[in-house]
Amino acid sequence: MVRERNEKLAALLEEARWSRAQAAAAYNRVAEETLNGEVRENSKIGRSHVSMWVGGTQPTGIAPAILCQALSRRLKREITLQEIGFAASTSPAQGALDWRVDPLITLNDLGSGVDPERRRLLAGGVYSAAALILPDETWWDAMSRPPAEEPSTGKRVGLGDVETVRELTLAFSRMDQRRGGGHGRRAVDEYLRNEAHNFLRGRFADDETRRAMFAASAELAYLSGWMAFDNSEHAIALQRFNTAVKLAARSGDAPLIGHILRAMAHQALDLGFRREALQIAQASVHGERYAAATPRERALLGVVHARTLAANCHDQEAARALLRAEDDLSNAHDGIREPDRTFFFGEASLAHETACTLRDLGDHQRAITEFRRSVRTRGTAFRRTHAVTLGYLGATQIAQGGVEEACATWTSVLDAMEDGIYSGRARQRVVEMRRLLSPYRKRGIPAVGALDARAAAYLAQVD
Repeated sequence: MVRERNEKLAALLEEARWSRAQAAAAYNRVAEETLNGEVRENSKIGRSHVSMWVGGTQPTGIAPAILCQALSRRLKREITLQEIGFAASTSPAQGALDWRVDPLITLNDLGSGVDPERRRLLAGGVYSAAALILPDETWWDAMSRPPAEEPSTGKRVGLGDVETVRELTLAFSRMDQRRGGGHGRRAVDEYLRNEAHNFLRGRFADDETRRAMFAASAELAYLSGWMAFDNSEHAIALQRFNTAVKLAARSGDAPLIGHILRAMAHQALDLGFRREALQIAQASVHGERYAAATPRERALLGVVHARTLAANCHDQEAARALLRAEDDLSNAHDGIREPDRTFFFGEASLAHETACTLRDLGDHQRAITEFRRSVRTRGTAFRRTHAVTLGYLGATQIAQGGVEEACATWTSVLDAMEDGIYSGRARQRVVEMRRLLSPYRKRGIPAVGALDARAAAYLAQVD
């Protein structure tokens, strides 16, 4: 049987200016993020696979979704299966991202770390720009209304149960800051799927308790998403954020909705979806999400908004947003009760995000100053973010020609990583470190050779 050449795929590869080998390399990067090391059919491909698909062979397994996502990132727009010339397929994981799906149904499907079959289905999803399109105002209004009728059966739920969920969330949040998102997320998911799910299906003392429990569960789902994002499990992170937004919408807690949307914008920006990141960040500071927030949370929402503005070349607006975030944080004081979810955000975090914004604006020298301020002021309880900040600082230093200075900074990154940090974002700083050092390997700089060898040894142990 003679296969018909896939002209749609060939045209997209030409538009992306990718050779077959480059397309395969981009595919493999997305697959690694999505599967987190799980070996599946087509979890890693070579250029011959791409040639066969262009020649008319239909890819199997997760390959269509992975290739669509790789091309979407490259071309900065959503590429569908139809556009790429592949047969349409559905994925249970992608269905969970539909805003119409009840979050309680989604919570019931979180056992990906327990049930191998469910994990296989969830892994079919990929990080998708299409899932970043937020629902319209009618959806938010409908979600915030009390249910038409309360359940007549189920566990009696009180404010003590709400406090239990909050305490667990804070404990795991602190561990995430120390050890990274690769440590403990499945335990969070197990609690969400069982205990939190049962609470949400229970009988509430009053509407205030109902809203409080939905808000507490939303924060726990958000934490699971953030941990997955930090560990480079991007498809899982997007699913968790989506669920968290739905639960927060049910609670009617506008600042919490803004907090979760801010995280979604952060992830989208890190993955190169600049336009979508800006749209979500703008939604995070819209109306009561910003106006009803406490000063510390306003600063957090605002500085991520500034980053997305800078990434989209809105330089003056980004500068104004930075100044507003600084003012907001300066207004935070002990007399104002801040939500526990903002415990990590202080001078060091603001300096980190400010530095990233200045870097994206092309002001590398001021970015270095802010990265150093972040390193200097961050406490020992935030080791994971400390390693990420040092990684960014080293990258900015070497971009300015400070090779040996960057090596000294990156040595501190490896010191932290080797001491037990489980974070895909921090690990990526080590990968980036080796890439940025490669032009200097043959120049006989002792610090470069020693650091590169140590980085290679570290990656060999964790990969």
